[in-house]
Amino acid sequence: MRRQPRTSQWIAAAALAFLLGSVGLPGGTARAAAPQFTTQFELDECTFSSSGRNAHFSLRPGDLLVLEGMDEGELLRVEIKVLSQTKKITFKDAEGESLTVWARVVEEREWKDGELVEVSRNFYARCAETDDIFYFGEEVDIYEDGVIVSHDGAWLAGKNGAQPGLIMPGRFLLGSRYVQELAPDVALDRAEHVKMGLTVKTPAGTFEDCVEVVETTPLEPGATSVKLYCAEIGLVADGPAQLIDYDIDGADD
Repeated sequence: MRRQPRTSQWIAAAALAFLLGSVGLPGGTARAAAPQFTTQFELDECTFSSSGRNAHFSLRPGDLLVLEGMDEGELLRVEIKVLSQTKKITFKDAEGESLTVWARVVEEREWKDGELVEVSRNFYARCAETDDIFYFGEEVDIYEDGVIVSHDGAWLAGKNGAQPGLIMPGRFLLGSRYVQELAPDVALDRAEHVKMGLTVKTPAGTFEDCVEVVETTPLEPGATSVKLYCAEIGLVADGPAQLIDYDIDGADD
């Protein structure tokens, strides 16, 4: 019999351990357990789809989010669009089993003061059994004065030791910690669920049933990024940038 994927159960266990919170020391004292992030997922137990969505993340072609905000005196604009394209990705999981996934391409464009500075094409797929959405890599173009100058941050599952990460679980559990990217020395973003049940007001409207995710990376110790996601919309705030417009199938704008 096919077992149910346990990604969400693993995250639930990690969240429970975090919330319960401490380990005993001799003499009856206690200290907080060191932060742990889920790094392995039972991908072979998923039926992957390049379409659909969960409550906070969309893979439906045509869905569009536009965010703007001031960042260190510059106007930051970010456009995130789910494209019609897919990408075939073959890799070996942590246990050495070869897997092939058709991933959805989600393009993110970033401008500062009207100048294009980055275009990334991100590869995601949804586990049909859990609605967890996994991250399989990205192509990155960094621009200066209209010219591509680097591809810093690009990675792909199965290349140079990289493994898929989890971008958004189907079930949001407070206290969960997991890796979003797992590409050694290139991309090691990780997420922690810190708040839920929020109401968030943005230039594009007021949204309920929102959650807050704090992102960190060991490649930049001390740096944090705070993101807010709202039900049936997706990302509504990324640091200083807030949602100013959106086109989401089935959502009122």
